[in-house]
Amino acid sequence: MKRLFWLISLNVVYSTAELAIGLFTGRVGLVSDAFHLTFGCSLLTFSLFAMAASREKPDRFYTYGYKRLEVLSAFTNALFLLFMSFSIAVEALHAFIQDESEHKHYLIVSAVTNLAVNLIGVWFFRNYARINLVYRKVEDMNYHSVCLHVLADSIRSAGLILASWLLSLGVQNAEVLCMGLVSATVFMLIMPLFKASGGILLQMAPPSISNSALSKCWRQITAREEVSEISQARFWEVIPGHVVGSLTIRVKDGMNEHSVLQFVHSLYHDLGIQDLTVQTDES
Repeated sequence: MKRLFWLISLNVVYSTAELAIGLFTGRVGLVSDAFHLTFGCSLLTFSLFAMAASREKPDRFYTYGYKRLEVLSAFTNALFLLFMSFSIAVEALHAFIQDESEHKHYLIVSAVTNLAVNLIGVWFFRNYARINLVYRKVEDMNYHSVCLHVLADSIRSAGLILASWLLSLGVQNAEVLCMGLVSATVFMLIMPLFKASGGILLQMAPPSISNSALSKCWRQITAREEVSEISQARFWEVIPGHVVGSLTIRVKDGMNEHSVLQFVHSLYHDLGIQDLTVQTDES
């Protein structure tokens, strides 16, 4: 958390300085980039808030606790980066339509400085600098989103620097090529996180448990002589690594439902489902 706090502070100082210089010199590009950084800082601040709030214990209003805030934070970061990827693609299209000789070279100084700031952030969270990361804890997902955030910003700045250098060499459509490449890279970089965090928020079936394993449990339960029917079987992740589920079992009249419940809980617990709610009805 301390490293994230210092990264946010560094970005706030830099974006404030860039905004002041942009307003003083009348450079619209600097002002626009400063607002982009400010919005990014607000998302990183939300990540920091989620990390702090997730430590609160469950209460009567939030019985599962506040850890899912970190999933929401990761999803928000991913959504912002997808939007950034789209905006860069639009920027590349605009550069293709417009005369590239109007490229504003004063933005390169800003891009170099921004790259240096973001590389510090990448170094802070280098352990999470992977595309497909296994989330053993909910904190892993949030830190991964922070790392991808600063990494995507670094790639964007590097793309601007490369485009400017190629333009100075006289390469045609250099900005279109570089910005298009940056857009595609950021999109591919962030999609796994977007799918993982979105899947948890939409209560998808847990990817850590295969459908064949769940079907096998279903067959084993229905094979018992006490059970006549299973229905409304639902399984999802509250946070990464915490799988919950619920199902309804219809037990035949006169049969011992206690032994059935014990068998069902044991079966699904072995699959990694920590919390299971089973409702029994008599047929």
